[in-house]
Amino acid sequence: MVRAGPADLARRAAAHVVLDDLSAPSLLDDDARHLRSVLRLRPGEAVSGTDGRGGFRMFSWTGGGALDPSGEVVHLERAAPSLCVGFAPVKGDRNDWAVQKLAELGIDRIVLLRADRGVVRWNDPRAQSQVGRLRRIARQAVMQSRGVWLPSVEGMVDFRSAAGGEGFEGVALADPDGAGLSQRVTTVLVGPEGGWSEEEWDSFGTGAVRVGGGVLRTESAAVAAGVLMTAIRSGLVSPAVK
Repeated sequence: MVRAGPADLARRAAAHVVLDDLSAPSLLDDDARHLRSVLRLRPGEAVSGTDGRGGFRMFSWTGGGALDPSGEVVHLERAAPSLCVGFAPVKGDRNDWAVQKLAELGIDRIVLLRADRGVVRWNDPRAQSQVGRLRRIARQAVMQSRGVWLPSVEGMVDFRSAAGGEGFEGVALADPDGAGLSQRVTTVLVGPEGGWSEEEWDSFGTGAVRVGGGVLRTESAAVAAGVLMTAIRSGLVSPAVK
């Protein structure tokens, strides 16, 4: 009999949750309400949990809002290399969608960029509020996708700092006329819908990559970059030869 691994157990579980402590599980009120009132779990149903740092454990739902451990804590290594997508925030709820999908894909770092032609210009208090909300969306996406690593969500970061490699590796800019993605690219920066300014292009130099067949909206290009990079990392597609 083949013993199921954490990924198989998580897929089979009735729900997957993020917990602060796998040894002493305590659900957030919203999570407990979701399991009880939305999913309507029955006592004894299997629930998988993660600490968002690679830890994983199976639990049994008690029916009263608590989890009983039913398996040992195991630790899963993070996929390598670490991948990052940065994008200039846009109006409306399209940022929510982009962050949700990037977290589901397994992107490790999501960065909101301050670009010259960016339409959304959050001041510091507003940025802190928005980033906090997007982190909650990323957390929910990890639970939905049965992930065990929470991505970092950061902002606002100046484009020139990111493009200059200050804390970023393997940086390339998304552009319809760019080259195909290669394994050396581990960070893709997506500009606002007005495009990068001439000054931004001049400050970056060379290294544009193509993430779609035409001119994509910012959030679409960000997710397309995430799909391509995670597919290359997992060996699902072959990278472009440089």
